[in-house]
Order: sequence, then C-alpha cells, then structure tokens
Amino acid sequence: MTPPMSPPAPPHPAGEAAFMAELRRLKAWSGLSYRELERAATAAGEVLPYSTAATMLRRDRLPREAVLVAFLVACGLDADDTRRWIFARRELAAGPRPPAPTVEHPVSPVRHGWRRPRLAVVGLAAAAALLLGAGAAATGATTVQEEQQTVGIAQQP
Repeated sequence: MTPPMSPPAPPHPAGEAAFMAELRRLKAWSGLSYRELERAATAAGEVLPYSTAATMLRRDRLPREAVLVAFLVACGLDADDTRRWIFARRELAAGPRPPAPTVEHPVSPVRHGWRRPRLAVVGLAAAAALLLGAGAAATGATTVQEEQQTVGIAQQP
C-alpha cells in the first residue's frame, strides 16, 4: 500500500515525547500493522520484531538508532527522510546546547584605546636605549673590542 501524502517530518528537537508522537504519526501514515512493519523491515535487510516496534511506540523515550532506522525503512521512507529523522534523534540524544555566551563590551569613546599605552611603552624603551647609547659615547666608554686592541698595543715591546 502506497501512502497518499508525504510522510511526517521529524520534529525540531522539542523533546523526546514530541519525537515519539511523530513516530506514531509515521506509523499511521504508513498504514502498516506491526507484523507488516516486521516483514517490510526484513525485506529491506533490517531487523525489526513486531514486539519491538510496538514497545518502542508505547514509550516516550528515544529508541536506539538501529531500531529507528529499521522502523523508518519499514515505513517506506527514502534515504533523505531517514537521515533527517536520525539527525533529529541525535540532536535530542545530545541534549540541549548551552546558550552562546554573551559578552558585553563597555562603550569607550576612544577606539582601540589599548594600543596607545602599548605604543608609549615601546617608545619609552626605544628612547631609553638611545639615551644609554648616547651617554656611553659621550663619557668615552669603550667597547670590549676597543679595549682589547688598546691592551694589545700597550703590551707590544
């Protein structure tokens, strides 16, 4: 028996009870009894005992993924619809996602105000190095190489 309209779509992850209610609607849409579902699953290479399908639909808990796949195939869903149902089941099984953190940034009249202190520190360091170099030259300080050359000249007989 071919179902007259498109199959029920998996619900947006609203909860396990809603998911299971849609699976019950899917069974009704298929028009198959539990025994016929078992035979359809077997014909498709899946295993779905009629008692497992009946027990699954009586509960409001998510079925195991393998049982869900066998049920979906037995109901006559194509690969794309089956993937959508499996994705919805996985979303529900994973649980609710934590909300994205909201970070409030204080409003500052100066854009990129953090750059100026950093530039000031770098500028001060450069100025200090320049002054130390100039001070050493002004006091007549010599480098190690200059001292070695001077000592070497003085030690020659």
